[in-house]
Amino acid sequence: MTTQRATKQISRRSVIKAAAAAGALQLAAPFVMKARADEMVKIGLDNPLTGTYAPTGKNELTGCQHAIDQINAKGGILGRQVQLLVEDSTSGDAGTAVQKARKLIERDQVNFLLGNVNSALALAMAQVSNEKGVLHIVPGGHTDAITGSACHWNVFRVCNNTTMEANAVAGPLIKNAGKKWYYITPDYAFGHALQAGLEKASAKLGGTKVGADLTPLGTTDFSSYLIKAQSANPDVIVFLTQGDDMVNALKQAVQFGLDKRIHLAGSQQEMEALQGLPPEARIGSWVFEWYWKQPGVAHVPEFVAAIKKITGRVPTARTWFGFVSTWSCALAANQAKSLDARKMAKALEGMKLPPEVGLMPEQPFYRAGDHQLIGTLYDGNAQAKGSEPDDLFKVTSIVRGIEAAGPVEDSGCKMTWPA
Repeated sequence: MTTQRATKQISRRSVIKAAAAAGALQLAAPFVMKARADEMVKIGLDNPLTGTYAPTGKNELTGCQHAIDQINAKGGILGRQVQLLVEDSTSGDAGTAVQKARKLIERDQVNFLLGNVNSALALAMAQVSNEKGVLHIVPGGHTDAITGSACHWNVFRVCNNTTMEANAVAGPLIKNAGKKWYYITPDYAFGHALQAGLEKASAKLGGTKVGADLTPLGTTDFSSYLIKAQSANPDVIVFLTQGDDMVNALKQAVQFGLDKRIHLAGSQQEMEALQGLPPEARIGSWVFEWYWKQPGVAHVPEFVAAIKKITGRVPTARTWFGFVSTWSCALAANQAKSLDARKMAKALEGMKLPPEVGLMPEQPFYRAGDHQLIGTLYDGNAQAKGSEPDDLFKVTSIVRGIEAAGPVEDSGCKMTWPA
């Protein structure tokens, strides 16, 4: 169903174009259609629908579309209905992501830009959105720089940064598994930042790096990296890969029997990867950024039921990222009573998400100094099977985002605003 939604969103634009062409013979029709299009508030999503990160990108799309449906049912943005325009950024091509961002902003004249799963692509897109003065919400690109050294007044991020994830997992991992770590890290901005964060956080607790490898995005054979990791005799092999790369790496680690001798773990783990793994490879200690099973947290059951009705499966953190990103656009505009990007950005600073959007034990809020959403992190362990289908993660502790994030002045963000 998620793929079908993505296809429907992409094809919708073709349908509109076809209708316009068919109506060109009717003198008034083009003007009527243009007027209707001008009345819509447009949100552009520039995210991977193909490649290594396609599953996570498609789940973010599902969350976006569910939010659009809710927003329109509640009267839209400033009384106008909302349209979602979708472009496939691919999973790793920054040039394509930038081209699609410019297309959405310059040709389609979107009021908001969303994206990207890939941190490097999100950073490249942020340059474009800042140049054009468009409010930009990053759903799931984690590298610190987005709300750190490369922060922009118009850019906000929903997912955690890599420092938050590293700080959340380092203590429990050293306590329960050991101090000698070997890293298997994706070779781009996200991986570099996450490894650096983990090295810093673990060193404060006496942890040491006994080795590391950088792996290209889209790696299918991890055997050489796993052999090197085993020979370094670590307490922990830290997997920082994501998407299909995480699935391949963990599958092969279990095939080699490494889980019988070394603790397998990491920082960020995702439902998409656990769902793609065989039960015997659903192992290790991780951080989840949002989890569908949160007893006692208001509105979570309704959100889970709504997404299951759409896709047949529970929502993932990525679904929630897309949902929150899209709702943030509506909240910003309705709070500012304007579609002016600067006014909306000011409205988002310090804003707490309503409980039905935040869906966490504490209300997440956008920190004013760096535009990072501060929410809850969930430490725990992957599990082959839980009490019900898709219960693949056992939460062992809750980490407050404000404690994991550290102070704004440590983020490296020097926010500047247009005159």
